[in-house]
Amino acid sequence: MLININSNKMFFYFTLFFSTLIAISSNSWLGCWIGLEINLLSFIPLISNSTNLLSSEASLKYFLTQSIASINFLFSILMKMMLLKNFEINNLLTIMINSSMLMKMGSAPFHFWFPNIIEGLSWLNSFILMTWQKISPMIILSYCFSKNFIIIIMTINVIIGAISGLNQTSLRKLMAFSSINNLGWMLSSIMISENLWMLYFIMYSFLISTLCFFFYMLNMFFINQLYTSNMNYMIKFMIMMNFLSLGGLPPFLGFFPKWIVINFLMENNFFLLTLIFIMMSLIMLFFYIRITYSSFMFNYLKLKWLKIHIKNNLLSLMNLFSLISILGMIFSTFFFY
Repeated sequence: MLININSNKMFFYFTLFFSTLIAISSNSWLGCWIGLEINLLSFIPLISNSTNLLSSEASLKYFLTQSIASINFLFSILMKMMLLKNFEINNLLTIMINSSMLMKMGSAPFHFWFPNIIEGLSWLNSFILMTWQKISPMIILSYCFSKNFIIIIMTINVIIGAISGLNQTSLRKLMAFSSINNLGWMLSSIMISENLWMLYFIMYSFLISTLCFFFYMLNMFFINQLYTSNMNYMIKFMIMMNFLSLGGLPPFLGFFPKWIVINFLMENNFFLLTLIFIMMSLIMLFFYIRITYSSFMFNYLKLKWLKIHIKNNLLSLMNLFSLISILGMIFSTFFFY
């Protein structure tokens, strides 16, 4: 596989990486804000591609939403510095800081920009937006959050992510709503502990990277492409396993962090919240299975000439990743005991 990476792209990936480190390692609010701004300005050149008309629109939408969130964040931290003694206003400003961070990471109810932007991105940029771009807002959110507000946001995230994904035909939008659903789980894990959030985030990134890479290699952007293309059944099987793992089905790797989150929520008497989380996970699994089941069942005889041959050395690596995903419960049992 040849990836066209020039020095400009390498520079922007480098600044993207280090701006996140600046934001999460800063010891002042202003330092966090500067890190977020550098992050925004280094991601925009990566997504604005002159060949794709949607990508320039996506970069503009991304810039506008992130700028609004940054202005809100800057205003909140300046007000917080001035009005530190007033408790009621301080609480309101905490909610405002939380809201700006939630908007930056594409969380519901500020999620409207997120699926639209992902629709105009390549699979690599979609992967970066769904994983790496969530790190700094999430860490900053953990410094100062209003507990009741975050619990409401978690619930909204899980519900909207599950319900909105039901009628999607675009794989990128589907992955975006899946990301919104998982964001609810991530917010609950960051309320419990930062280590649990790191575990959840690493496992989620691993599963998302595998799926995005499969779709990138097969050049797929819509669900019907999975039906019509007569690709190898082994690849279809691997995609299905990764989807089920992402949905959090017990024998797979994706279930392990969700299991720990459910365990902590039950111990802290969040029974209704746990019920909502589990029910919405079932809806997520329903539309994952709907995609994969149909791709197994539909076999167009007229399109035999459309067989896809993937001559790619990285396919064996993808199979290894899928195997790790399948053997997830064995690994998780080792971790737990």
